Amino acid sequence: MPRARLLALAVPAAVLLSGCVANTPAGEGRALTVDSSASACELSATEAPSGTLTFSVTNTGDETTEFYLLADDALRIVAEVENIGPGLTRDLVAQVAPGEYFTACKPGMVGDGIQAAFTVTDSGEQVGPTGAVADQLATAEADYLAYVKDQVGSLLAGTQEFAAAYTAGDDDRARELYPTVRVHWERIEPVAESFGDLDPLLDAREADLAEGETWSGWHLIEKDLWQPAPEANGGEDYVALTDAERTAAADDLVAQTEELHARVTATDFTFEAFQISNGAKELLDEVATGKVTGEEEIWSHTDLWDLAANVDGAEVALGVLRPVAEQADPDLVAELDDRFAALDAVLAEHGSYQNGFSAYDELTTDEVQALAAAVDALAEPLSGLTAVVTGA
Repeated sequence: MPRARLLALAVPAAVLLSGCVANTPAGEGRALTVDSSASACELSATEAPSGTLTFSVTNTGDETTEFYLLADDALRIVAEVENIGPGLTRDLVAQVAPGEYFTACKPGMVGDGIQAAFTVTDSGEQVGPTGAVADQLATAEADYLAYVKDQVGSLLAGTQEFAAAYTAGDDDRARELYPTVRVHWERIEPVAESFGDLDPLLDAREADLAEGETWSGWHLIEKDLWQPAPEANGGEDYVALTDAERTAAADDLVAQTEELHARVTATDFTFEAFQISNGAKELLDEVATGKVTGEEEIWSHTDLWDLAANVDGAEVALGVLRPVAEQADPDLVAELDDRFAALDAVLAEHGSYQNGFSAYDELTTDEVQALAAAVDALAEPLSGLTAVVTGA
């Protein structure tokens, strides 16, 4: 069955309701600028009225940076914009209720970043759309959450099987399971990343670690399963994990995945429409900065599995938001459909979930460039989805 058809079956149909997204301009104080440098994260204001906020983030430093709006525990991610290169400006649009928050810039994309308190005052206006559109978006959120719960359930079961094979020393089976299980993680990566304490424990690459940080998660085990030669390991012989270290790494991976499952399936867990649309763009950013470059799965070279799964997740996000987006901007949705189809076609040239994908290091330069071009062509219009959905 084609991958697009599988996606269509995975998401309940959203109920079509009449109405359109209010296109009210952002109120005074809701448009903020952020200057992210090597040593500072300067906002134009430390508070804003509740509603749809737009943070225009400019990177004046020399390293790629990220910007986050964090909840009051400074861990949960309300909204984020990643991979802002030096000299670039990118916007983050978020619908934010009154309360206490934190902002954070992360130059170099490692460590805790530069955090500061941020207050959202009560504007007296309802945050988000009303009427029929609110009902449509509530349906979209419920459909997306059902999809996420299904994926995290599959992720947990697969992780347990993978961990059992790895601790038993069945490396061939563990290597076989590695990319297929990670597909479920990659499809819902924006949700996983919203838990700022769990994501680095589960998915940090070795290059992501700040000095003194302990490495855990998928990529620690990946390196042990696909042990690098000295020239790929800083000139040093790789030292395989001991049986005890293997067991500890596998146990940690399962425990952390169980915690992710518990949080996502908690009765009070929500993922709002603007987070879904922002997440779709984040998935394409993940593709552009990690998968297309071959940096995500640097030892196993299973990047195409991850890339396809990221595209799946973005397509699902568009699918649940389609009723609102089509009413607000049908041309944008038509363009996104065309760009998704083009990217899916390029991916299909290199394999499938059913038959497996080519190892990423086997792709030619021209093939990598074709993938990158298809990703870039989709990422640009996808960046406008949140504004359409929120009516910003």
